[in-house]
Amino acid sequence: MTRTIVESASKTAIIGFDQPFCVIGERINPTGRKKLAAELEAGDFSTVELDALAQVAAGATMLDINAGVVYNSNPNPNETEPPLMQKVIKMVQDLVDIPLCIDSSVPAALEAGLQVCNGRPLLNSVTGEEEKLELILPLAKKYNVPVVAISNDDTGISEDPEVRFAVAKKIVERAADFGIPAHDIVVDPLVMPIGAMSTAGLQVFELVRKLRLELGVNTTCGASNISFGLPNRNGINAAFLPMAIASGMTSAIMNPTHKLEMDAIRAANLLSDNDPHGGEWIKVNRVPSAGGEGRARGGRRRRT
Repeated sequence: MTRTIVESASKTAIIGFDQPFCVIGERINPTGRKKLAAELEAGDFSTVELDALAQVAAGATMLDINAGVVYNSNPNPNETEPPLMQKVIKMVQDLVDIPLCIDSSVPAALEAGLQVCNGRPLLNSVTGEEEKLELILPLAKKYNVPVVAISNDDTGISEDPEVRFAVAKKIVERAADFGIPAHDIVVDPLVMPIGAMSTAGLQVFELVRKLRLELGVNTTCGASNISFGLPNRNGINAAFLPMAIASGMTSAIMNPTHKLEMDAIRAANLLSDNDPHGGEWIKVNRVPSAGGEGRARGGRRRRT
């Protein structure tokens, strides 16, 4: 059974078909968050601290760390992003002890993060572009870490799921050439917005099944992409995630503070026998009684 091992200083998380769904908290990322970007440029990490604590409290298995800030004083990310990545990782590790996902399109920032990250983080990401394969796969091998493989290449993102599968297969095969096993490749098959492509959901479900059966790899995605541009995005995401899990998806980069989505994931874990004895579901949904003893929500008191 395919298992991808990620670690912090003292905790281990396993991404796998026989494991609870891995929730990778997405909030520590300045992309599209002007306030956070401005804070990071000013050396203010207060929102990062709040987001780290809130995501762990909400049930995140891992935290994605992205430090892609465009500095007005120096717009060169090869110079500005690596030191900022190290500062953010060190700060987060001082606050919480769960595995991290180091997220950047700048190879120097990825390696800077790897140099200070405790345990065995997930590297995010490599694509099928030749330049990226030659830069990122050696990093994954050097530091012995798993890597997210995104199913696009030099031609861009294809709307054809067969093309995206072929790109993923290429990355898995090239990784093997570097001595990186398939269980250390977590494929992102790329979720298209359902509002722009009505078959986007069906495509990703089929892709995930094929990736599992034919390549034997774990999978992830940016879960909120599916609902982009539509109203009630949380409702769509909460329906999408259990369907993706049933198709074989094993992790997602998402916002764990959205309760509706987390409830859907926990229910899917329970229904797929990845929540032993329903322990997590009962723990989260148990309501304390007036006397201080917990009882299951919706349950009746036993008469004496």
